[in-house]
Amino acid sequence: MDEQKDWLTTLLLAIFLGGLGVHRFYTGHIGIGVAQLLTLGGCGIWSLIDIIQIATGSFKDANGEPLVRKN
Repeated sequence: MDEQKDWLTTLLLAIFLGGLGVHRFYTGHIGIGVAQLLTLGGCGIWSLIDIIQIATGSFKDANGEPLVRKN
């Protein structure tokens, strides 16, 4: 079983490298990561939606697991 992905790491990757889909690769969404890489994050719109989902806690990793918020 894979380790759950960190919420803050995912959020920071999405903010700074979202146009390249790096946060999608980190969370195991390889296919969507490639699509974001080729479209520069859907011209930024897709990346913005991902940032909102991550910030609100509705983003899940490739296994369907929620991101972990470490205290």
